[in-house]
Amino acid sequence: MLQRYLVTIFLGDGKLFYLPSLLAPSLLAVVPNTFSWSPKVALVMVICNVIAIALGKYGIKNQDVGPALPAPEFFGGMSAASMLAVTSLGHIIGAGAILGLASVGVL
Repeated sequence: MLQRYLVTIFLGDGKLFYLPSLLAPSLLAVVPNTFSWSPKVALVMVICNVIAIALGKYGIKNQDVGPALPAPEFFGGMSAASMLAVTSLGHIIGAGAILGLASVGVL
């Protein structure tokens, strides 16, 4: 009898979480509206990565230390570690920009 008043949520690690059915609609309303991938999203990510590479080119002191990339002149003489660092930063900035632009309604 108690089962029909509970909503079961699977947490993914084999555990189940039971939620009173009166709370479930209010919690589902809190989840933000998601958006799908589009070329605009890719363009925002590419722009953020190019900005991060430019910042890294002028901000990293020893950018050529470590293993080299296959065509270092194409990447501004940066090492693989420097390129990994700046593109990681670019993806963090890009994720924030995409979420922000999507919440404003631009994407």
